[in-house]
Amino acid sequence: MLTLDDFDFDNRSVILRVDINCPINPESGEILDDKRIREVKDTINELQDAKVVIIAHQSRPGKKDFTSLKNHAKRLSEIIGRDVKFVDEVIGSRAKKEIRDMEKGDIIMLENIRFYSEEVLSDWKNWKGITPKKQANTYIIKTLYPMFNYFVNDAFAAAHRAQPSLVGFSYYMPMIAGRLMEREIRVLSKVLNNPEKPCVYVLGGAKADDSIKVIKNVLENGTADKVLTSGIVANIFLAAKGYDLGVNLEIIKNLKFEKLIEVAKELLDKYRDKIVCPIDIALNVNGKREEMELNGKCINYPINDIGEKTIELYREIISEAKTVVANGPAGVFENKDFAKGTIEILKAIANSKAFSVIGGGHLSAAVEMFGLSDKISYISTGGGATLEFLAGEELPVIEMLKESYKRYKK
Repeated sequence: MLTLDDFDFDNRSVILRVDINCPINPESGEILDDKRIREVKDTINELQDAKVVIIAHQSRPGKKDFTSLKNHAKRLSEIIGRDVKFVDEVIGSRAKKEIRDMEKGDIIMLENIRFYSEEVLSDWKNWKGITPKKQANTYIIKTLYPMFNYFVNDAFAAAHRAQPSLVGFSYYMPMIAGRLMEREIRVLSKVLNNPEKPCVYVLGGAKADDSIKVIKNVLENGTADKVLTSGIVANIFLAAKGYDLGVNLEIIKNLKFEKLIEVAKELLDKYRDKIVCPIDIALNVNGKREEMELNGKCINYPINDIGEKTIELYREIISEAKTVVANGPAGVFENKDFAKGTIEILKAIANSKAFSVIGGGHLSAAVEMFGLSDKISYISTGGGATLEFLAGEELPVIEMLKESYKRYKK
């Protein structure tokens, strides 16, 4: 990839795409967690001699937290100690004038890019039909690109998307990885392609489809020595083992994950000694935690966490690891009665001597909540992007960074 080391940005105009999509209080508009804003600080500081225009999104249409970026600009100003001017449009005459009037060292943040339908209507999953040329032909890109010399992409958490602001500018100018993008790819490549052994992957949460792709990839490649399962991921493997999950099977069906049970069976046939499932569970019995061993009986209550024996088993495996990669909570950690599995697994990772990587999303929020972030080697900003990267999928933004390298590397 092209990086910030490859160009001189002095007094040049830079369009900077970041992902500062944050948890928001829908009533007050208050930013509840500014981690993603803090993570782009290094890139912005290195572009201090340029004229920097920031493009970003917050949520998507129909969601309660789909709102303006005004507070994001204010928070970024506080973090970097420099003025970030907010402009409440993207391609209007005022935005264009503000950009043209910029001087060296100025920073502007434009309004939420997803307020514009061109940015929202992209086919995110079938991105291979969305070429940079096609996205470059959108009105947003054609309006903005003539005002810039370079496109810096630091939006790793959106790297699995192919919307105009993420790939379109690369048709007209060099697309350069920001420091966060560079760091994410370097760390995740290490734990995927060259981890120190033994390597343990700990996968839970509700994104079972992506997590099972990760399990398949890291076992087929010989990356992981053990995979510890929890959450919906574990329930699918338990169903594959033949346990009568009762109401929990209905939850799997409602999430449209029923087909994954067959995939889990195939994985267990190949890698039964490497895939570790819970040996006891915590049920939500009328709002109270009740633990039970898996003994073949029908499970008539929701599984909301792993049990004590499973926690001890997982703790022992993690303690012997030299690399640990974790994504997704072990249970419904927002409820203190069912947070134990998530807390104890995170403590085990934090207290281990392993190089540890936590995926974004709910598990990174749990790390912050339980005050363990200082003891984790690396916390990714990506949720879906991290999972797709670890699953060996091609991410549109990374593919376009590779293409730009081929075109512009001197």
